Amino acid sequence: MNRRTFTRAAGGILAGSMFPARAVMAEVPSAPVASGAEAPFGLSVMLWTVFRDLPFEQRLEKVAAAGYTNVELVGEYEKWSEPDFARANAKRKELGITFDCTAGLKHNLCNPNERDSLLAEFRQTLPIMQKLDCPAMIFLSGNSVPGMSVQAQQQSCIDGLKSAAKLIDGEKINGEPIRVLLENIDPEENPKYFLTSVAMGFEIVKAVNHSQVQFLYDFFHEQIAEGNLIEKLEKNIQHVGLVHIADVPGRHQPGTGEINYKNIFRKLAELKYRRIAAMEFLPIGDPIAELRAARQFAMQSAKI
Repeated sequence: MNRRTFTRAAGGILAGSMFPARAVMAEVPSAPVASGAEAPFGLSVMLWTVFRDLPFEQRLEKVAAAGYTNVELVGEYEKWSEPDFARANAKRKELGITFDCTAGLKHNLCNPNERDSLLAEFRQTLPIMQKLDCPAMIFLSGNSVPGMSVQAQQQSCIDGLKSAAKLIDGEKINGEPIRVLLENIDPEENPKYFLTSVAMGFEIVKAVNHSQVQFLYDFFHEQIAEGNLIEKLEKNIQHVGLVHIADVPGRHQPGTGEINYKNIFRKLAELKYRRIAAMEFLPIGDPIAELRAARQFAMQSAKI
């Protein structure tokens, strides 16, 4: 699935079974969710951006060849059969890869009329996440609802995330607390999208006030939307559960555009960020070489 198409469309419910019981946890730990990373935080690849013409298992091999041990999905598993799941799991385990996060829910938060369908879709996707040992799901606000006030739509996002939090309260996947991550999208990519502001996104997450509900800070989107990236990171680091990396313009490799990623990676290290920084850029040349270079750049910049 193309993530740009996904964020514009967002309407399907994935098949699944009842979510099995797991151990209860008190709060989300601050320890890294990834292993094998040489930066103080984990490094991952958002899979929709690379190797899209290859079979899934070969895509994982390419990511591993670039030096990454984490991968993020966008519903690639939606139509998989049981043998497909078995092959994907066998390959990721062979390569030492973790699926750290996924997206792909087709219903949205800001329209209260979609809430029941969104929660049903999430509930039915949880067993798939369990099957893939994938502990985090991205939620989108969706497009603005005509005739509905900004305040009402913001409250709908809060209420929807609170309801999602109840479904995962205390639950774990592969020993990690299940997390819900709210993401902003810039208005150039989708002029109709509701949550274009990181500042509002943090307000929503703070209002939800649940340790398993966090914010996905996408630096690419926020640079286009409002800028001032580092100050908002510093003020809200305790609510950041994931960051996405791509440069402006063009959504290319960090260091090719106007965002000072050297300072951002250094700041993440200074703030003791210990979760994932996921590469979500579109390579211009050889994808493996560019992913390797981005990984090396992040590691070098994060040394403090």
